[in-house]
Amino acid sequence: MISLKIVKHFPVLSIGNTLYTAGSLNFLGTRMAFQKHAQNLIKNEDGFIWFFEPTIISMHMAEINKSSENNEDDNMFLFLIENGIEEPRNLRLSRVARVCKSDVGGMRMLRRKWTSFLKVRLDCPFGDIGSPSLVQDVFLLRDENNLMNSVFYATFILNPEPSSTCSQSAVCAYKLSDIRQVFRGNFMTETAYGTWVRFMGALPSPYPRSCINDEMRASGVKTSYDLPDSTLQFLKNHPLMEGAVTPLTGKPLLVRSMAQFSKIVVDKVTSLDGEQHNVMFISNNSGWLQKAVWSGDDGGRIIEELQLFQDPQPIRFLQLSRRGQLYSATRTAVAQLSVRDCSRYTSCADCLIARDPYCGWDHLKGLCAAVAGASNFSMIQNLIDGDATMCPSSHLSKQITDIHLTADVAQFLPCSPDTNLPMRWRFSGKILEPGPRHILLSQGLVLTPSFTDEGLYTCETVEVVKGREHKKAVIQYNVKVSEGGVNWLQAIVISFLAVFCVLCVMLIISVCWKKKSRNRVGTTSVSYDSTEQPEWKTESCSCESDPDTKKTIPNGVEKKKKSTV
Repeated sequence: MISLKIVKHFPVLSIGNTLYTAGSLNFLGTRMAFQKHAQNLIKNEDGFIWFFEPTIISMHMAEINKSSENNEDDNMFLFLIENGIEEPRNLRLSRVARVCKSDVGGMRMLRRKWTSFLKVRLDCPFGDIGSPSLVQDVFLLRDENNLMNSVFYATFILNPEPSSTCSQSAVCAYKLSDIRQVFRGNFMTETAYGTWVRFMGALPSPYPRSCINDEMRASGVKTSYDLPDSTLQFLKNHPLMEGAVTPLTGKPLLVRSMAQFSKIVVDKVTSLDGEQHNVMFISNNSGWLQKAVWSGDDGGRIIEELQLFQDPQPIRFLQLSRRGQLYSATRTAVAQLSVRDCSRYTSCADCLIARDPYCGWDHLKGLCAAVAGASNFSMIQNLIDGDATMCPSSHLSKQITDIHLTADVAQFLPCSPDTNLPMRWRFSGKILEPGPRHILLSQGLVLTPSFTDEGLYTCETVEVVKGREHKKAVIQYNVKVSEGGVNWLQAIVISFLAVFCVLCVMLIISVCWKKKSRNRVGTTSVSYDSTEQPEWKTESCSCESDPDTKKTIPNGVEKKKKSTV
């Protein structure tokens, strides 16, 4: 029986006239290769030491040559998931591998194979200890002033099953200089017992842990063809480095439960005060997009969540254009979104409390707009604590609606905020707690009032920023309670029934009077003994007395036994 493996990732990167690919070499998906398509085809060495059932995630090129002091060759980084050869249980681990851009393979050994392939573990610590995090996507945010300060942003998941109730996702960031430092560390080597330990022997010369630089060129190594066989033999058997790349903050920038992060892109935004902020756009496997920022003071926070696709399906493509347009796609649909769209914040309080680096409140136009190109004269923005008291007073007030309720009659007071912030109710300035007369719902309040429940009811959204509570009134009701009574329709019905009952009584009296008059005709006298009752004639129904109930019941009906306790 043939087992087919579905390859979900097939990264491709084109640089000049050179194409880099990572994917399967056969239709079974059993031979994975990282290849360079140039004048000569270069690929990885076969064998589980280099690749052990890998899932290739993405690849990125860092132009080290432009910022390196010794003109080191550019680095190509490959992010992947594979079985850990150093782990006794073959756990799936996240890796980052490195090759040199100008690598052309060896002259004799490693002919048309990578001579610069090294790999290390990529850590993103979150969730339970012992549960390795699996990288899902990587985005490189380049620092134009200093390439070594460039940052790789990566999404991770703990449980690969989307239906799992304990799934978690996170975003970790890695500095380029930190990754390069790990590749300058110690090598791992396999023992005779199959375990992997630190290599304690002498390293071959020239130094195999960096790409070709001026120092190596001075010693006669200008291309990988010039590397001696001793160096190539060592690299063939020792592609794994000791240690791991850890996040630049020591922990994730953002962690979410019950989520399955997929793609990520990051945009560098200049706020109104001239500061730089990195905004992350993170997609998940349900067609939603999270817009988040991170700061050292309060960590990562999600500004807003947008549903890009109605059908819950994974977002497989996410890319940001230079004009601020975000493009996303699933297998069946494509969406376009402007990252500078601030129209979703409908009030000044919403605009400031969100602390969105793209947006500020234009007090001249009375709307939330993009801060790009705006001046401090016409716009306000507060990204530190989102202080809504900066807003004009006209934008902080809410019109009060008078409402008259009937005592002990349940009424529904609707409240539908236009944000996903927590909602609560206040009664006469105090927080309203749930009770028999107050049922708090997600869309409003069910109130069964008494006369002590008269007063002002306020539905408000609440957000806590750096210990400061920001409240925004959504709707206010001034409740008046009146005595329970009947309305005009009920009054008409009751009056009609009363008149009908009076007429029925008068009709019965009239019939009885006429019958009594007929009995007197042809009879000299009709008299009854005071202790006797008249014997009314019945046609077919005779009654007998029930000794238990002392009531009469018709013949033929079964008697019920008296219950005893």
